[in-house]
Amino acid sequence: MGIFKTRKNKKYNYSPRYWDDNGEGSPYQMEQRFDKYRSTVGKNGNFKDKIETAWDELKHHSDKKVNMRVLWIFLILLFVFLFFIDFDLSIFFSPS
Repeated sequence: MGIFKTRKNKKYNYSPRYWDDNGEGSPYQMEQRFDKYRSTVGKNGNFKDKIETAWDELKHHSDKKVNMRVLWIFLILLFVFLFFIDFDLSIFFSPS
């Protein structure tokens, strides 16, 4: 056993005893819930292509209502945080 060698994980070829395969594949295959709706999953090999497709998807398929809702929630949470730390908001307003 060398210093720089890492131990390989064991692989098991397990198949369930009472599994009726109707073309659904393995019952243990993990798939994310929204992978079929994403364009950045699976097709692209390198990191640059994934970033470019994610950026294009954000520009062309973004939901404006969701973006505005997230912005409002962020602003409300920011003002609540500033209130709790007793931040003086009067520095942003000019004295009259």
